[in-house]
Amino acid sequence: MLKLSVLDQSPIHDGKEAKQGLFDTIELAKSCEDLGYHRYLLAEHHDTPGYASCAPEIMVSAVASNTSKIRVGSGGVMLNHYSSFKVAEIFNTLNALYDNRIDLGVGRASGGSFLATRALHSNQSDYSKKVYETINYLDKTVPLNSSFSGLTLSPIQENSTPVYLLGSSNSSSSLAGVLGAGFILALFIGTHERNSSIIQEYKKTFNKSHNFKKPKASIAVACIVAKDKEEARYIASTHTYWKLQAFKQPTRDDLQSPQAVQELIKDLSLEDRQYYEETMNTMILGNAKECKEEIEKLALEYEVDEVIIVNVTYSFEHRKRSYELLAKEFDLNKE
Repeated sequence: MLKLSVLDQSPIHDGKEAKQGLFDTIELAKSCEDLGYHRYLLAEHHDTPGYASCAPEIMVSAVASNTSKIRVGSGGVMLNHYSSFKVAEIFNTLNALYDNRIDLGVGRASGGSFLATRALHSNQSDYSKKVYETINYLDKTVPLNSSFSGLTLSPIQENSTPVYLLGSSNSSSSLAGVLGAGFILALFIGTHERNSSIIQEYKKTFNKSHNFKKPKASIAVACIVAKDKEEARYIASTHTYWKLQAFKQPTRDDLQSPQAVQELIKDLSLEDRQYYEETMNTMILGNAKECKEEIEKLALEYEVDEVIIVNVTYSFEHRKRSYELLAKEFDLNKE
């Protein structure tokens, strides 16, 4: 049975004060738990207009403390910025506090501006090593010949926090497979080709681990559900224009209303307008039935049993309603 989950980037809705994006995340998480979603993942962004959360570990705690059964995790911690031992300690503590329903998702992107990356003392060259170390700390499998052999996490507990790698290429999927981690293929980032061979490569290279006796792969997609495709495209214009600025222009603004975007795109160059349309076309947009059919089609194509929904809108009510319509169409609460 197909599971639906949520990746929340904590957007700042409706031109509100920036911190309200954090409280909207908590409200949406509570709603999604009631709707029957399986997992709720919190993203990390630094010095990024339009988004409120730079600390997924804090938001994981906030969401977990306001829910009771939905799994909660990071989507993800940009591990290249941090000490692997400290990240392991944080998520081990979170898992102890919240009844073993915490997941650690990690990624290798900067998650922010150039200046933010410098301020975080980013060192991406040792990302693979950091993932390896983090899993070893959490699973109590630090090699005996390691200089950190005998190091333990506090509090000591039997359970281990599952680790998922987020990525959009074979390099991430292969690393996840070799290390015995879960893998989330990010189909919502960029417009480049990411076919099912990436998941197949993960499964081919997978080694059993403490938390995963068999491969655990999922896909993350951008999806907005509305009364029809025309309305969904209108709502999606906010995120589409933001992505255009992020990847093609020198500056990023806060999230623009769909009404404002309709005027802004009139002044785009032919090249930027083409990228705008390409980006829009990577999203799943339409009424609930249309979106359900497309999600099920992708799940079959990529051979996964979990699809993670990313949904960024200007209006918080549009975003909340989209998750409601999708959950109702999938009948997530039928159990």
